[in-house]
Amino acid sequence: MVRWERMAAAAVLIAVCASAGLLRAQSGGSAAALWQAYSAHFLSADGRIIDPQGGDRTTSEGQSYALFFALVNKDRAHFDQALAWTNANLANNDLGRHLPAWEWGRRKDGSWGQMDPNSAADSDLWIAYDLIEAGRLWKEPKYTTIAQQMLHQIARLETATLPGFGPVLLPGEYGFHLKNSWLLNPCYTPLFLLDRLAKVDPAGPWIGIALKQPDLIAKSAPGGFVMDWVSYTPGSGFQPSLANAVKSDGAVGSYDAIRVYTWAGMTSPEQPDRAEILQALRGMREYVAQHGAPPEKVNAQGVPLKNDGPVGFSAAVLPFLASLGDSAAVAGQLQRVESQLDEKTGLYGKVPTYYDQNLILFGLGWTEKQFRFSPSGELIVPWQHR
Repeated sequence: MVRWERMAAAAVLIAVCASAGLLRAQSGGSAAALWQAYSAHFLSADGRIIDPQGGDRTTSEGQSYALFFALVNKDRAHFDQALAWTNANLANNDLGRHLPAWEWGRRKDGSWGQMDPNSAADSDLWIAYDLIEAGRLWKEPKYTTIAQQMLHQIARLETATLPGFGPVLLPGEYGFHLKNSWLLNPCYTPLFLLDRLAKVDPAGPWIGIALKQPDLIAKSAPGGFVMDWVSYTPGSGFQPSLANAVKSDGAVGSYDAIRVYTWAGMTSPEQPDRAEILQALRGMREYVAQHGAPPEKVNAQGVPLKNDGPVGFSAAVLPFLASLGDSAAVAGQLQRVESQLDEKTGLYGKVPTYYDQNLILFGLGWTEKQFRFSPSGELIVPWQHR
């Protein structure tokens, strides 16, 4: 993109976000207020994020997002509580040596503890990133040390080089490499995370994975819609898949895939691969413009199914639509989000779900400029200059 095109795109983005900020101010809500409501409702006193719709379980995903939003909101107390709980209960008291178990909750015998010790690579990346940026912003070396140890474990246990394609992040430590194929999740590798990790750990696989991300998304997004899961077979390439690695028409793009649009939109305009990813996701832009809301599910042929996605989906596409300069679509999705704010709880949706609130924290937080990511992936927050 030449300089004048970048300047024009930046001007459009500024205008979109300014109008979004005005609409938010008029509504009386804010991402900062949502974090307060979210932490009061979902974060226990000892530092775990509770998912009521999931049987009060806790996931490494929830912990990773809690760390991120505590950092964004300069909430050191909740950051340290969430980190301590994660370390003690998901990582056997040593995050530097043990990748977190992805699921913790009530077992069949009634006891509470790890329900599945396998890791979740996206959460591991986010936790490592959270610690790196907390170490930098709060000038706390112990966070950085743990992150560097985690990166070594992630690189060793959760990455692979696919024949005929290149380096990728596997979804977890085990269960995703079958005899002749691999199972991948496109939402697990935001470019800004990979770019930052590559700066911190230049000897790691991060830059190679980042360079292949646009190709991965473009080759696994039928009709311009991302799938939740895809399988890769040498010679055949990528196919929509179920989570158990079975190629099937039942494969969908839905609750996992929605985050790909969020990550793409939040990536800095100066990141050279962002434009290619945005172009690969054209189906979502066209659909929202025509129907007024993102679809809850898209089938394996790239055809949206009839139901609208929940309120969190509208928030999730805000950065995506803003980065494309579509101010009308941004205003429409903001209006849909704000219409579902419960002023009594400060949460969103008729039944406020854990996952929706996280998507809204990302979407509104970025729209309100509560945080940004630099071209090299550093977290930019307003309070760092105070």
